[in-house]
Amino acid sequence: MEEIIAKIQKVPSTCVADATDGMNNMDTAIKPLKAGYKVCGRAVTVKMPAGDNSAVLRAIRAAKQGDILVIDSKGYTSRAVAGDFVAGLAQILGLGGMVVDGSIRDAIGIGNIGFPVFCRSVTSSASTKNDGGEINVPIVCGGVAVNPGDIVVGDDDGVVIVPKDREQEILLAAEKKLLKDQERAEAVLQSPDTARDYLDKLLGN
Repeated sequence: MEEIIAKIQKVPSTCVADATDGMNNMDTAIKPLKAGYKVCGRAVTVKMPAGDNSAVLRAIRAAKQGDILVIDSKGYTSRAVAGDFVAGLAQILGLGGMVVDGSIRDAIGIGNIGFPVFCRSVTSSASTKNDGGEINVPIVCGGVAVNPGDIVVGDDDGVVIVPKDREQEILLAAEKKLLKDQERAEAVLQSPDTARDYLDKLLGN
């Protein structure tokens, strides 16, 4: 695992979001399929026509271990981008997860194999395969620009994109924010008195 991925993986998405000034958060409708799912890795992007998941399969084949599929299905939810079999292919090839601006299906099956999937919704309908779409091109997913190689950070609070050309800067800012939050909690959440003192100072009382 890359050193920077290992470091960002230790930081919650909330701190990463703060480090990007809240500008790189995906739409809140894109949620983990199951509580506790986390993703952190390089984006392999997929731009797919509504209802045609051929490009998803090509992206799985092209991806490297630990990569995260980020799939721009334009928010189309009537046909699933992937089900448990496609998720299983991605998992067995070592991918780190999948973020979908669209639907998936076989929710219980995907939950059972433990492959982290973040998506807009769930449906029973499958996609077709007409060889459409592109992989590893700039996309917009959940309202956020994503380029191949950007870092994808996702957990129960949502998905944040770290642009590749700013990753060191954002990592340092996120780590600083996490430390600040921890120090504040240790100082303030000791007793009712320390909590009241903090609130009084904050509110100018």
